[in-house]
Amino acid sequence: MTGSASDLAAADITVSGVEQADGLSTPATSRPAPPGGEDSPAPPAVNGRQRIADLEQEGEIAADYLEALLDIVDLDGDLDLDVEGERAVVAVVGDGLDLLVGSRGETLEALQELTRLAVLQKTGVRSRLMLDVGGHRARRRAELRDLATAVAERVKAGARPEKLKPMTPFERKVVHDLIATIDGVVSESEGEEPQRRVVVLLAN
Repeated sequence: MTGSASDLAAADITVSGVEQADGLSTPATSRPAPPGGEDSPAPPAVNGRQRIADLEQEGEIAADYLEALLDIVDLDGDLDLDVEGERAVVAVVGDGLDLLVGSRGETLEALQELTRLAVLQKTGVRSRLMLDVGGHRARRRAELRDLATAVAERVKAGARPEKLKPMTPFERKVVHDLIATIDGVVSESEGEEPQRRVVVLLAN
């Protein structure tokens, strides 16, 4: 495991043919991106078998891209592919993969976006693929559910809104989903990236 942060920064992991300005633009042959961001609902399902086949193809393209990246930064990891709902899910499994996660998951979020762009370049379709590395998302999801439950109880007891620390889109969605299952409280996001955060408050 000889990869370093400088290795990753120097790695040729850009995706050609995709321009980036205020947002990410898609090639002329691509379909329009679904509205909203990580918190948006999945697009309407097409033919079930074809949709699963398309998602499996996304996973395979992502796996090829990630294998090349792991070679560049000299890290070892196994790739697990799955389909969950309307997403392809790819997990890089192994030890010593912290370089690909970052201190708060920022590197993982960036790598996920690059992987989605690799899929977009091959298919012409905007991907909602979910990437996990070293089990980070699974661990973080469990931590956030415990946090959201505790915050909801404090808000109900004190009748005062509570702001959480800034979170990634993935983390905010986990909190929103959990709060939506608890009676008496609601949640909303405020602020701009990378300082965007969840606020939990009493329901009207």
